[in-house]
Amino acid sequence: MIVTPLDSAELDSKEHYVFYHKMVDFALKELIVSIQQNELCSDQEMTFFKQYCHLLLYSIEAMRVKYMYDEEDNMKIDLTDSGFPNYLEFRYLFNDLALREDYLNKLTDIDVLKEEFLDSLLVKKQSIRKNRLFQAASIVYYSSVKQEFIFNRFVQGKIIDAPKDISAKYMTSWSFYDVSHNRPFICFMYFDYDGKNPHNEKDNIYETLKLTADRYMSLDTMAYVIDRKLTNLFPRHIKRIDFGPLHNIFAKDENEITHAILESIGKKEIPLESFAFSLQIDEVFSGNEFVEGSFFSRQTLQKWSEILKQNYVFAPHRIIQLLYNKTSDVMNGLAKPPFEVADLKINKV
Repeated sequence: MIVTPLDSAELDSKEHYVFYHKMVDFALKELIVSIQQNELCSDQEMTFFKQYCHLLLYSIEAMRVKYMYDEEDNMKIDLTDSGFPNYLEFRYLFNDLALREDYLNKLTDIDVLKEEFLDSLLVKKQSIRKNRLFQAASIVYYSSVKQEFIFNRFVQGKIIDAPKDISAKYMTSWSFYDVSHNRPFICFMYFDYDGKNPHNEKDNIYETLKLTADRYMSLDTMAYVIDRKLTNLFPRHIKRIDFGPLHNIFAKDENEITHAILESIGKKEIPLESFAFSLQIDEVFSGNEFVEGSFFSRQTLQKWSEILKQNYVFAPHRIIQLLYNKTSDVMNGLAKPPFEVADLKINKV
């Protein structure tokens, strides 16, 4: 994928960032509710899905606090086929919090700031200077944000027993933030294990997944690599959820849905806060097995099905009507008709 300046773009003003954060927070929360209501994930998958989404929401909120009053720097956003922060922003969060104490020691003491704020507001009747607000926001950021709740480049879920209606015996999950697409992905894997207990090999399993399944690739390729690397583990079903793009007023890609929304915003047919959320779910299933290798190092591997690709769109009612009028081919190609979510209302920009 070609990297362009739009992959790490800055919005025009702090007001635009306030608008952006409200929209992303709202859209993600509506997405979680709609996926559950429309049963795109099983009950167990939904539990993990919510946990990963909460990490994502927490991280983006931490970015909001970090940059709120920073006059010199702004959060970088990928405006092409994403709508999410550039992957480096998540790395910066993690690195910042690793040096939490060093940063806090350099900031003005909180009691001193309180006295200064009270003096400005109550005695001098003056607004608080931006650089002092930045100091206060930095104290909140470094003292309250927890590193363990950041949506890291790779987050591993636990190995658990698969639900009883699943033919495989175990399942696990993981999420990753792809550095080329700047989008979050959530994966579920159902598998059998040739041994007494996969928990005895969990460190090796987790490390293998981190090294081989931490980025976007063809799902059957990912399945083959996992199958080949873990000789005692037999994947039966892998499901991957791809978030985005989030189509909105800031987007600058060539996506048909994005263009339809931008055109209608430009004509004032729909409000500035109009959005749609694309989501793709890919799945592969194991079929027959085959043996690979020489006589002395044979390994039984899975033959994988064709990738089942399912595209979905989530949008408010007015936007769904618009998309059927302007992008009917895209709408008719979805796995299911677009799912309706609530309208976002933002009074000030």
